[in-house]
Amino acid sequence: MLGSVRYAPDGERAEDAIEAGASMLAAAEAGWAAVSAAVVEAAVAGVRQCWAGGWHPADLARIVRREAFDTALVALVVDAIAAEAARAAARPAPDPRWAEQLRHLGAEVWWPADTGYLDALATRRRASRFETAYDVLAALRLLARLPRITPLPAPPQPGTRSGPAGDAAARALGRIRGLLAKAEATDYAEEAEALSAKAQELMARHSIDEALLDRADGSPGGRTDGPSAVRIGIEGPYEQAKALLLDAVAAANRCQAVWAADVGFSTLIGFAPDLEAAEMLYTSLLLQATAAMNRAGDAVHARGRSRRTRDFRQTFLVAYADRIRDRLAVATADATAAATAESAPTAPDLLPVLAARALAVEETTGALFPDTAPVRLRGVRDADGWHQGRAAADRARLGEG
Repeated sequence: MLGSVRYAPDGERAEDAIEAGASMLAAAEAGWAAVSAAVVEAAVAGVRQCWAGGWHPADLARIVRREAFDTALVALVVDAIAAEAARAAARPAPDPRWAEQLRHLGAEVWWPADTGYLDALATRRRASRFETAYDVLAALRLLARLPRITPLPAPPQPGTRSGPAGDAAARALGRIRGLLAKAEATDYAEEAEALSAKAQELMARHSIDEALLDRADGSPGGRTDGPSAVRIGIEGPYEQAKALLLDAVAAANRCQAVWAADVGFSTLIGFAPDLEAAEMLYTSLLLQATAAMNRAGDAVHARGRSRRTRDFRQTFLVAYADRIRDRLAVATADATAAATAESAPTAPDLLPVLAARALAVEETTGALFPDTAPVRLRGVRDADGWHQGRAAADRARLGEG
């Protein structure tokens, strides 16, 4: 019966099948505990099918939120993730970020074993058995229908540098986080711009230092673990513009970004320090861009242009991303040139090391995504939005305060 729901067709027939299944489950008075156990088993199997299909916990919760538009279903999927994680506690996590994602989702088994999941859920939600069973079956069906996605490459081996190199890396990351936090907090656009640019310079230098340390460790081309990848959610509205901003940040930090519009995320490919830097900067710049866009959008609305507000905001973010790309590229080029000049007496092979790493990132991206295609931008047709977006990017915090 569960299987018939998992493969039900779309539309009204699917809803009818779920209703019929929920009625059967709710009517099983004598065997309700056994039904509850079977539902948990089905949930665990569904989640493991998603793991085999390339999904990670954060991705799974995000796609359910995107597809279902129902926070109740998201909570049920998080429960299913928690049930699977409890069964998998004895085996190593497939990714160092796995445990972090589980904690962020709050994926914990909260229901008592003696009560059973369905009864505990019905009590918690103050819902009938039918309503509870219906939502659980709907969540199982949604999990079963998710497509397979490109699996991420094996993450780098865990571990940190020790001694002076490790201390220097920690200080650099601390300074970068501090600069970006100040950029997000200030009300002065020029100050935000200066701080973000300085952060990018530090990121570029940190990336170079890591590449040279890897080369000193004796790895060919300066590559100890090779490139890895992370997924970053691209939430609506204005997904295209946000994906463009992430691509600009990725390029400046020697990474590549591939946007999957249908599942709402971009995959970022690069070496571990560069991925961390790109994530931090993208998050900060998106916050800055959103704040600047909202201020500009409010002004547009006040001038009686409410019909064009969406076009204005979309164009604003595209222009912001376009200008940020130029500014980040300059900051990275300046940092690279300075590092090359400083290291010339002792490390004349810096540029070949960086070229080898760039080639490794390109090859990994091509292997993961052999069939990428360019995306035509839509909704970029507001001249005021374009000029204000570029002006906001010029003010975004990137350089010395």
